[in-house]
Amino acid sequence: MNRYPVWKYIVIAVVVLLGALYTAPNYFGESPALQITSGKSTVKVDAGVAARVAEVLKAQNLPASEVTLDEGASHSVRARFTDTDTQFKAKLALERGLNADPNDPTYIVTNNLLANTPKWMQKVGALPMYLGLDLRGGVHFLMQVDTKAALVKRIQGFQAAIRTQLRDKNVRHAGIERVGDSIVVKFRDDATRQAAHKALEDMAELALVDSTSGPDLIMTASMKPAALKAALDNGVKQNIATLAKRVNELGVTEPIIQQQGADRIVVQLPGVQDVARAKAIIGRTATLEVRLVDQSVTRGTEMTASIPYNSELFTVGKNVPVVLYKDVILTGDYISSADARLDQNQQPAVSIDLNGDGGRKMREATRDNVGKLMAIVLYENKKPEVLSVATIQQELGSQFQITGMGSMENSTELALLLRSGALYAPMTVIEERLVGPQLGAENISKGFHSTMYGFAAIAAFMIIYYMMFGFFSVLALGVNLLLLVAILSVMQATLTLPGIAAIALALGMAIDANVLINERIREELRAGASPQAAIAAGFDRAWATIFDSNVTTLIVALALLVFGSGAVRGFAIVHALGILTSMFSAVFVSRGVVNLWYGRKKKLQSLSIGTVWVPGQAK
Repeated sequence: MNRYPVWKYIVIAVVVLLGALYTAPNYFGESPALQITSGKSTVKVDAGVAARVAEVLKAQNLPASEVTLDEGASHSVRARFTDTDTQFKAKLALERGLNADPNDPTYIVTNNLLANTPKWMQKVGALPMYLGLDLRGGVHFLMQVDTKAALVKRIQGFQAAIRTQLRDKNVRHAGIERVGDSIVVKFRDDATRQAAHKALEDMAELALVDSTSGPDLIMTASMKPAALKAALDNGVKQNIATLAKRVNELGVTEPIIQQQGADRIVVQLPGVQDVARAKAIIGRTATLEVRLVDQSVTRGTEMTASIPYNSELFTVGKNVPVVLYKDVILTGDYISSADARLDQNQQPAVSIDLNGDGGRKMREATRDNVGKLMAIVLYENKKPEVLSVATIQQELGSQFQITGMGSMENSTELALLLRSGALYAPMTVIEERLVGPQLGAENISKGFHSTMYGFAAIAAFMIIYYMMFGFFSVLALGVNLLLLVAILSVMQATLTLPGIAAIALALGMAIDANVLINERIREELRAGASPQAAIAAGFDRAWATIFDSNVTTLIVALALLVFGSGAVRGFAIVHALGILTSMFSAVFVSRGVVNLWYGRKKKLQSLSIGTVWVPGQAK
């Protein structure tokens, strides 16, 4: 009656062993380390960089217990140390030894922590769970949005739109130029100026003012105050959305990305391991611009020629120096996807797909400029780099390629930056903090002890009140805690103080199921059922109540997960997982242990479960 088939015991044993395996990495601790990544898109981290790191450390007599090359997505060199003093000294030594110009670093050296998990555990995916900013710490960025650049970009967009609109309406003008935060359009006669007013009447964001300048009639277009504020707000919001996409590329759980004031953004990555890659991806302001080459300047004479007012000289990148028009055909805002692939000559390239507006802009710009030169410029940390200068062979549409990337790694990294989204305006990291584990040590200690004291109190009560069945319930509760920590570790979730509170609550919910089972068994014994029949009926009849109570609680946890944010969602995730593991441990594991202990006895004479003894008179 109360015997499990062998396969159920095998399932329980396998689950418990896996739970122990994936929980174990949380007990090995971490070592101080440094992570070295590339500070430029054109510089790669390879085995040679790892060798240079080892040489610098050896020359400075700063022993590293391990220097490894991570050839994964982060492309970094990691150096592990035995103490933080050596770590900080090594950071200064590597920053001086690897970077010729400290103001423009080629390599980024960042403090980090590396788990001490054995290699064989890492190979099977057994890794410790992350801890949030309130427990272990993490990385904190405060970023300043360049609102002036955002305004200039918006005005440049209006300038291009005005030129296109007047051309489409066949309204001739004597020149369009940007003067400060306004766009000045010159006309020969007032009738043409009035026709321009009518052609631009759909641009509600602009205020049009007429004036004169010598023989020319002037129309000045400037953004209305409401439109100006909306442009700046939208610029910050778009940057937040872009940062969110980039953080998703990092795989960070529960990041905090929010606006602070009018032009600042706070980025917190709780429990992040790869701090250097976070800084590299988030800090890079990779923005793509497509511009036409000013061919009024003869190629080869750019460094000595007079640069036209509406053009500017570029000296970094490929096919430079080159003079490009300031008018931007399109920016990375219009990119819908970017993939690294081989071109028709089997050379690395980046294939770019534009959205509908981007495709229209590209067609309009290239339709009348076939045979002319077009350049693709990458702005990274406000520094422009010309990626390519090519002749427009035909009208381009929503798809085109950036060729001449040199290697597939170059193509892959550029595609990642462009695919993650273009920043509306450049940003500067004005504050960067790596919150150390010492700040959360007290919280960790209190959270750990509160959970353990709660577990001990529950265990003592259950064993005293339910005797042997209480002991079985405590075993099931221990399995529940083991499985919950293992699942959080496998998910690489970020544990915060609310998460610890959810674990404590999960223990209470789990033991509640065993209380229902034990009380049901006692009722069956009082009703005169045999011990074996009471055990079977207790588990079977309590299941419906356990299932209903857990499902209703799970619904609340899911509601918190869907509608909550930040700490609330962290609590909801742990709570929901705790409900699922408790249903498995409190019923399946608990019954398995009971059946193993009592199922061997075909005629069970007595059953100790608190104040009821069978046979005999209840005490």
